[in-house]
Amino acid sequence: MKKPDSKQAQQSSPFPYRQFLSVSPYQPPIWARHLAPVPPARMNLGQFPTPIHRWALPDLPEGLEVYIKRDDLTGLQLSGNKVRKLEFLIADAKAQGADCVITIGGIQSNHCRATAVAARYAGLDTFLILRTSKVVVDQDPGLVGNLLVERMVGAHIDLVTKEEYVRHGSMALGKQLMERLQAQGRKPYLIPVGGSNSLGTWGYVEAVREIALQLEAGQACRADGFDDVIMACGSGGTTAGVALAAQLSGMKAKVHGYGVCDDEEYFYEYIQGLLDGLNAEVRSRDIVRMINSKGQGYAISTREELQFAKEIAQQTGVILDPVYSGKALLGFLKDVRAEPEKWAGRKVLFIHTGGLLGMYEKADQLQPLIQDWRRFEFT
Repeated sequence: MKKPDSKQAQQSSPFPYRQFLSVSPYQPPIWARHLAPVPPARMNLGQFPTPIHRWALPDLPEGLEVYIKRDDLTGLQLSGNKVRKLEFLIADAKAQGADCVITIGGIQSNHCRATAVAARYAGLDTFLILRTSKVVVDQDPGLVGNLLVERMVGAHIDLVTKEEYVRHGSMALGKQLMERLQAQGRKPYLIPVGGSNSLGTWGYVEAVREIALQLEAGQACRADGFDDVIMACGSGGTTAGVALAAQLSGMKAKVHGYGVCDDEEYFYEYIQGLLDGLNAEVRSRDIVRMINSKGQGYAISTREELQFAKEIAQQTGVILDPVYSGKALLGFLKDVRAEPEKWAGRKVLFIHTGGLLGMYEKADQLQPLIQDWRRFEFT
């Protein structure tokens, strides 16, 4: 049978062709056109659509089906949920005539790594403010995990202690660095933690449109849709975008955000600020259920959490990151086992937000859990 050519394949696909690294005009979904401001453009950075497939998690209640949206596969150097936000943020930086971007995060921030790569693709320098322990703040941060990629693409790194970060706040630190760069004649563009402002929220408004198109095209296994959408919540932008778009698009799914830092009240208030910034006229508490899943604290991994991630990888082939998706899935499955009758018969979509490189920082903790090797014996 003759295979269709690429032009025919594009015509039969519900997803328009996007030239990688080009900036294109943005048209929001019909159901989101009342939001304001609507971004005029986006830079095509991600490999979309990301697949959705059935996830054979162990010991689920009768009838509970779990599917996974593989946003860990949005690219290689740019993998993870941050790519969707950066499509709008980097396009805005270019439109404003910036020659560099500033952003902030933890020492193994996935967002900072993605920003450094995306900015370099766009011809922009990157300045990163990374928070770390006061014990090592005066030392070279090394090349572990996300740091390797950031430094390979030439990001400039400034280290601050966690205490300094709390005392001054991320925006104040970013503005200080912005003023210093402006004094040097640079034109910096400041991106908030996680890319989570109202502009970045459009990335996951678009993701929900993508999910809807996958359902319509039979590419998502569940032609009749999902009952629930589950994800990790760190800086809030992903959860805000999914929850808002699920509400506006008429998707029947309930949205659950498993917070990996701060508490539920903080997230409801922060997400509300993002919604207000889009003139959405909805209440965060009405569109998302927040659950505390931070464990001992942000980016702190217990033996139980790492053992869980190892078991999921061995059983299903999907590697979760230790900071976000790993904690979110563990929290979800604890909910399921506490109230199996509540989840029985439901169809759940879990959004994998990426972060594989963060596992490298946990190598010392993982080593005692992974001992399946031996010296080959010759006979």
